[in-house]
Amino acid sequence: RDDRASDSFFKRTSALFYYNLMKKLGVNLIENHADFRLMSRRAIDHLKEYPERNIFLRGIVPMLGLNSTIVRYRRAARIAGFTKYPLLKMLAFAWEGVTSFSIAPLRLITLAGIGFALGSLSITAWALWIGLFTEKAVPGWTSTVAPLYFLGGIQLFALGVVGEYAAKIYLETKRRPSFQIETETTDRLISPTVKEGISHH
Repeated sequence: RDDRASDSFFKRTSALFYYNLMKKLGVNLIENHADFRLMSRRAIDHLKEYPERNIFLRGIVPMLGLNSTIVRYRRAARIAGFTKYPLLKMLAFAWEGVTSFSIAPLRLITLAGIGFALGSLSITAWALWIGLFTEKAVPGWTSTVAPLYFLGGIQLFALGVVGEYAAKIYLETKRRPSFQIETETTDRLISPTVKEGISHH
């Protein structure tokens, strides 16, 4: 789309935010484009090598690595009917794109687990210091708070480790091709002289 003048302010700003977010996550998306496209048989054959069920075409098609071009158009305002993508469906679609191409949510859980684990250990050390070297602690307070924060930190750290392994398993189960092999036709590989000799025989 050349512009989104026919969209509401919320639709325009949310779309811009989403495309910027996906770029920061390392996903190659073409801004303001729809799912309508013209694809060659070769491109479709490459696309069939992606066996995942929750397929996000806007992200996968640029991954094919084939030559492409963009046809820009000016979309007019809707004059009949209604959108098939209300807010909840758009949010689900956006979340599908994030989870299909990025393990950032799992990585954030890992970082949060490590951060909370370190914070819990710090609070545990502080509680022990209060209980052992000062008289400000309420009797029984240190023995209650220290194990609570320590075990909470260990659990969050373990959750982060599990998240890392889950992210790797998630990427492996997609079974996306690691590369595409570009081949030439036989006519291009064989010189005209040799091809003429083959045809006579």
